[in-house]
Amino acid sequence: MKLLFKVFSLVLLSLIMALEAYSISNYQIFKICSKKRKEKACIKRLKFNRELIYRGKPIEIPVYPYKTK
Repeated sequence: MKLLFKVFSLVLLSLIMALEAYSISNYQIFKICSKKRKEKACIKRLKFNRELIYRGKPIEIPVYPYKTK
């Protein structure tokens, strides 16, 4: 009985968390990219990534190594 309760609560919690995922709006994209040097490229990249996430496809996230001084 405890196992059933744990499994049920885990499934319920994961569904609640998945339903509360919000996508970024066009206004937020423009606000983020207005400070960038290549504004149009930034807007295009963010909109493309948003579309990929909406379709359930993976996106590339660049990882920059930390440089010590």
